[in-house]
This record gives sequence, structure tokens and C-alpha cells, in this order.
Amino acid sequence: MEYVIDAKNKKLGRVASEIAVILQGKKSAKYEPRFEGTDTVTVKNIKGLELTGKKAEQKVYYKHTGPLGHLKERKFENVFEKNPAFVLRHAVRLMLPKNRLQAKRMRRLKISD
Repeated sequence: MEYVIDAKNKKLGRVASEIAVILQGKKSAKYEPRFEGTDTVTVKNIKGLELTGKKAEQKVYYKHTGPLGHLKERKFENVFEKNPAFVLRHAVRLMLPKNRLQAKRMRRLKISD
């Protein structure tokens, strides 16, 4: 089944958790945890996502580059300006189970502006 979600004026975490449930196939009558599922999700108006409180200023994304002491930090505001799709994709990925099905499920998430 194809789900279309309008992200305008919705909270990032609420949208991400809804998408994670759909991608796992839990909304389907044929849900089986060991299968990837068949439902796809298309997200529209991603630039309208919101965060509550001071998260827009305080939230930080970390990335380790390999050598010791090389930890890169990026603020939410900068990341969201440059690539809002990354923010949602990252949140959904962290909400999915960490197993071999995660990449297959993430491929069924389509984000359009």
C-alpha cells in the first residue's frame, strides 16, 4: 500500500515514528516481523517540519571520521537548511530495528519537497 504523509506543521519525531511503523509493515494485516513488508511511504512538504522547545538550536548531529579525536559536530539548523531530507531519514533510521532489514525498509521511503 502507498502512504502519502504531508509533513507541514508536524513534529519531526511524530512523523518519523509513524513512518517507521508503516515501513515495518505493522499497519498491514499481513504483518510478519521477519519480512521487510511491502508498504511504501511518500513524504511531502518536508521543509514544513517543526521541532518543539529549543531543539532547533541545541540538537547536534555527530559523525566520527576515523582517526582518534576526529569527531565532527553539525547543528540541526545548518543541516536542515542544507538537506531537510537527511534529518527525517536519520530520525526514521534510528527508529527502525537494527537488523538486516533496515536498509531494505529505508529504500521504500521517498521524500519529495
